[in-house]
Amino acid sequence: MRAVLLGTAAGGGCPQWNCACPVCTSGAPARCQDGLAVGADGVGWYLVNASPDIRAQILATPELAAGPGPRETPVRGVLLTDAELDHTLGLMMLREGAGLRVWAPKAVLEALDTGFPVRGILGGYGAGEWSEFVAGKEQEVGGLRVTAFAVGDKRPKYARSLPGVAGPWVVAYRFEDPATGGVLVYAPCLASWPSGFDEFTAGAGYVLLDGTFHSAREFGGATRAAGASGAQAAMGHLPVTGEGGSLAHIGRLRAERPGTRFAYTHLNNTNPMADPRSAAHREVCAAGAEIPADGTRVEL
Repeated sequence: MRAVLLGTAAGGGCPQWNCACPVCTSGAPARCQDGLAVGADGVGWYLVNASPDIRAQILATPELAAGPGPRETPVRGVLLTDAELDHTLGLMMLREGAGLRVWAPKAVLEALDTGFPVRGILGGYGAGEWSEFVAGKEQEVGGLRVTAFAVGDKRPKYARSLPGVAGPWVVAYRFEDPATGGVLVYAPCLASWPSGFDEFTAGAGYVLLDGTFHSAREFGGATRAAGASGAQAAMGHLPVTGEGGSLAHIGRLRAERPGTRFAYTHLNNTNPMADPRSAAHREVCAAGAEIPADGTRVEL
């Protein structure tokens, strides 16, 4: 199994166009909005999320280049972790991909029918087959065994008033290559470290986690006042550091699983970890986690 990190930033990317925070003005390497490409055979590739940056990400990735025929592409489908705009707007850029298949939790599919009616819009272009991905049920996708795990019920703003839509709204994915035994877990949005998540990541060679916020005191006055639980409630993202933060869980699991690499993606533009020269970046790496750049490749 091979994977390419197409982007590693949260919504808006880094630097963000309307922000002059210390990170955005630091000169740190730019990061696109997060997304992943994964494939079992190096021929067919599947995207995990489709950000507004998807066209540039595909063109920057030789493995995803069109061909050999004039309208052929190795991109076979898209798996959505949630219904947020920064993970779904790119579907509009993929409208020419007739036959492209999209998998998502039921709540996400319903949101893309009503609150943000992408399915109806793309249907006019002859694009796509839409399939529900049921959390906890293994499915075969392009030669990989894929399982979704419910990690949150945060709705995007446009879907907050949708009636009668049951979650989960946010999932993580586990990809297993039966040919090599390689396992990759992709969890760019974690509201907490949920029960069963240790088991979900067991045996993985590479685990990509939500790195939105370095600390609970990073983003806005409400978060500073409320602490980690307030950040989780407001934004749906578990901070990296602090009591109960994901880095503490990584430290615990690394002692049990020395062969597993843990890494962070979905870094918010305010997150000092996005700057490789920062103390926050050094702190996280010293604790045994990675902060990969856009374009990083992983083989398992």
